[in-house]
Amino acid sequence: MSHAVIDVEALCADKGLRITEQRRVIARILSESEDHPDVETLHERAAAVDPKISIATVYRTVRLFEEAGILARHEFGDGRARYEAASDEHHDHLIDVETGKVVEFVDEELEALQKRIAEKLGFRLVDHRMELYGVALDRDR
Repeated sequence: MSHAVIDVEALCADKGLRITEQRRVIARILSESEDHPDVETLHERAAAVDPKISIATVYRTVRLFEEAGILARHEFGDGRARYEAASDEHHDHLIDVETGKVVEFVDEELEALQKRIAEKLGFRLVDHRMELYGVALDRDR
């Protein structure tokens, strides 16, 4: 799945959040991230742009963005909360348990199957999250 660029700064403006220069740097890094960075990774990237950005500022900003619905938080079983810009487009995740790499994917057949299963069990599906964990096949040989 190709990574859709989401303008986190524009989402902040839409939500009426005051955007300081440090928040702008963090928002831009989140918008440009093709991975799902944790706070420490975000801090490293932000500090490379503005050395005055502290880890505490990154934590506060991430919490603010998450509470505003701008960021989605994920726990992929590696003990670190990771983040991506919240998207209206649904996608699932495949996590490489050896490297931590996260691959986003959409499978219409799988989506239809999940809906049918919910209906068969007497439910109307309103939301779901799927995380698959695996090891890259080319490393198994």
